[in-house]
Amino acid sequence: MLTAKSQKRDSASLLIKGGHVIDPAAKINAAMDILLRDGRVTEVALPNKIRGGADQKFDARGLIVAPGFIDLHVHLREPGQSYKETIASGTAAASASGFTSVCTMPNTQPVVDTAEWVAWLRNPERGAVVNVFPIAAATRGSRGGTLTDFAALQRAGAVAVTDDGKPILDDDVMRMALRLGAEVNFPVVQHAEDTRLTENCSMHAGPTSFRLGLRAMPAAAEAAIVDRDVTLAQQIRESRLHVAHLSTADALKSVRRGKRAKARVTCEVAPHHFTLIDENVGEYDTNFKMNPPLRSAADREAILVALADGTVDAIATDHAPHAAHEKQVEFERASFGITGLETALALAITRLHREQKIPLTRIVELFTAGPARVFDLPGRGSLVRGSHADVTIFDPKKRWTFEAAKSHSLSHNTPFDGWQFTGRVVATIVGGKIVYRIE
Repeated sequence: MLTAKSQKRDSASLLIKGGHVIDPAAKINAAMDILLRDGRVTEVALPNKIRGGADQKFDARGLIVAPGFIDLHVHLREPGQSYKETIASGTAAASASGFTSVCTMPNTQPVVDTAEWVAWLRNPERGAVVNVFPIAAATRGSRGGTLTDFAALQRAGAVAVTDDGKPILDDDVMRMALRLGAEVNFPVVQHAEDTRLTENCSMHAGPTSFRLGLRAMPAAAEAAIVDRDVTLAQQIRESRLHVAHLSTADALKSVRRGKRAKARVTCEVAPHHFTLIDENVGEYDTNFKMNPPLRSAADREAILVALADGTVDAIATDHAPHAAHEKQVEFERASFGITGLETALALAITRLHREQKIPLTRIVELFTAGPARVFDLPGRGSLVRGSHADVTIFDPKKRWTFEAAKSHSLSHNTPFDGWQFTGRVVATIVGGKIVYRIE
């Protein structure tokens, strides 16, 4: 395997030949060749119809060529927690997963709540291998009170605001956030959890939590916040509400209500929520502890339906690396979260495509056009001429086994260690340069 760094190229042009292009935004699902030049898509044409040479050629026969994947929800842990992950290591993991762009959450130390910290995240000195789009805090210090300067954060390069991990509970503050977001056309992302109902809880409320004797989170804690936020979004017509890592059937009902009412409401789902359920916690396995927690089989079924029918806008990993000492403790004391970048596509193909028969075009849309629309990322999520030359190439039939010890992430807190998958990324291209490739 060639690493991200070893695959960097200085060439200005790259011809991708012989692949099957799936570009839902452009309504392309056919054998095509693609020419990339000077960081942009120059031409997409039928096989052997592109004239002229290129500095490099990539043989994509038998492979799917898609727009670069976009992850709307990752934790890169900088500033302040580089022992868990760095922007360099996290984006290396992203490149190995086909993600050409990641949106990083602000719940760092300190919280990313100023234009200066947004600029710091975007500085080339951070060593990012893929595009990093910061999401800034919605309130100062993510304390749920005073709003941050949305306009200044936007000018600095933030693509949205959120207090991820600390939901905005106050009705008036959320109303003001949506109104201010509407003024500057800025998405407000909500971690939907009524923490008044989940204090000191560590998993989903159900038969498994009862058996294990663990304090548990009712599904209503998520659904109530989503219902309130969708109602506000319907009242504030130009506002943009995005529900992060949605995990319950009742929350989906509210999202559907908002979409039917033509409110600007979107949502994302994490791979672990469409794959696992609360029973998988087993005997207090902390690698299955995350927030939102793994839910019931009925909730998972509702998510699968919503992924297929278009209700869900994006698959997002909620990549949340933790050091071993933060997970290898009692279940109730362990940190919430799992790494998710390097298993996302494989889980989608294995669980959604092969088992649930969701078309590959829909899965690609959930990784590309969908997330690009949610955060309005111009020139991304498609391979139309003039788009950024971000491309993901994968083999949907490749069988492989994920080994956490070989992860590019600094942390290995995953429930999927040793799992056998179908579907693997072969190459990741960012700005026309190959940043990851398996020979």
